Amino acid sequence: MFSFTITKAKMSLENYHRRGKKMTDSQRPKETAIKVFISHRDSTCDECGEELGTRAWITLEEDKGAVCLACADLDELVFLPSGDAAVTRRAKKHSTLSAVVLKFSRARGRYERQGLLVEEDALAQAEAECLADSEVRARRNERARERRDELDEEYVKQFAKCIRDLFPRCPQNREQIIAEHACLKYSGRVGRSAGSKSLDEAMITLAVKAHIRHRETNYDSLLAKGWHRNEARRQVRDRVEALLAAWRDI
Repeated sequence: MFSFTITKAKMSLENYHRRGKKMTDSQRPKETAIKVFISHRDSTCDECGEELGTRAWITLEEDKGAVCLACADLDELVFLPSGDAAVTRRAKKHSTLSAVVLKFSRARGRYERQGLLVEEDALAQAEAECLADSEVRARRNERARERRDELDEEYVKQFAKCIRDLFPRCPQNREQIIAEHACLKYSGRVGRSAGSKSLDEAMITLAVKAHIRHRETNYDSLLAKGWHRNEARRQVRDRVEALLAAWRDI
């Protein structure tokens, strides 16, 4: 198991509070940068128990330890490598939720910044503002090719159809967006689980619920302000359940 300690990571976790503890607005932690670490040894998620292997991307939580991006609710974000200051600056500005990606350098004996995790729409907007840069255009096209390669089109089509069947009143074309996100190969998202591969209703519902949480509530804003994800989920639960019912038309 990955034995990353808070001391070794040299990070502050004051922005997390223990699960289940209610806090007033005045007690909420101040907004701080969320940190994601690229591990350099075999890792295991201390929440879901999944073996992550080496070079896993994890966060550290005070009450759990190493947590994979899916469990930390950061798998909605896309990676923007360091190197283009203009795109990085604009993407961070447009992204409600973002995280700094760090990797330990044995040669220098310190953690070094590798880039940012940002919302996909924010990255697209940042790149659109920098389209005069031919290098940015090339990178955008390359990422689009990679995304096409990672999608199993027939599986996504079936997944989207099941979403529409279960949630006939969800907004137009939303089932395709949810399916493409959930079914990316190698992502570890709910659409890649055994239950979803058999088009299990419960797992498909989880994918829709995650989409609503990120896209239809202020959940990401709460995470960005330092709320623990369990507390943030409780805050938006009623809104999520209401939309699930509305999309099901029940």
